[in-house]
Amino acid sequence: MDTPIRRIVTGHNAQGMAVVEMDSPAPNRQVRSATGLVSTLVWVTDETPAKMDLKIDRADRTMGVPPPANGSVLRVVDFPPVVAENTAVSQADVLKEMGVSDSSGQPARHAYMHRTASVDYAIVMSGEIDMLMDEGEVHLKTGDIVVQQGTNHAWVNNSQAMCRIAFVLIDGIDPLKNKGA
Repeated sequence: MDTPIRRIVTGHNAQGMAVVEMDSPAPNRQVRSATGLVSTLVWVTDETPAKMDLKIDRADRTMGVPPPANGSVLRVVDFPPVVAENTAVSQADVLKEMGVSDSSGQPARHAYMHRTASVDYAIVMSGEIDMLMDEGEVHLKTGDIVVQQGTNHAWVNNSQAMCRIAFVLIDGIDPLKNKGA
């Protein structure tokens, strides 16, 4: 999918009036070599509550999949159909490229399996994709929404067309590290 993500960022002028500060294709677009997916970083916050007066492009950075500590991230990911070239990739290569470690404690049923200590809202914008879990899987279509709570999963596009998903990740307390707390 080569359609760029249009990003509109609002703010306030010196008089306190609401204005558009940015309106252009989101510039932070990267192709992940291990899987062929395209990730567009739209916005990042480094704190909660979020500062909303910084007058900077908060997506102008290099980062992995997880959000910053106490922060959030919005990204749009285009998942290409799975082909032989990207099924032969190792899980270690996928995790390294994503900036996450294998912290699930479970054997990986697919090389794309990963998890983050975050609450993730995933909104399927177009296409279809399968969400593999440690046990079972769910087939998702345009308009479906997933709320993940620090779970191990993999996104596998077994269709013949691109799938675009918008993700909002919010830093959370890891349920696997805080059992009984």
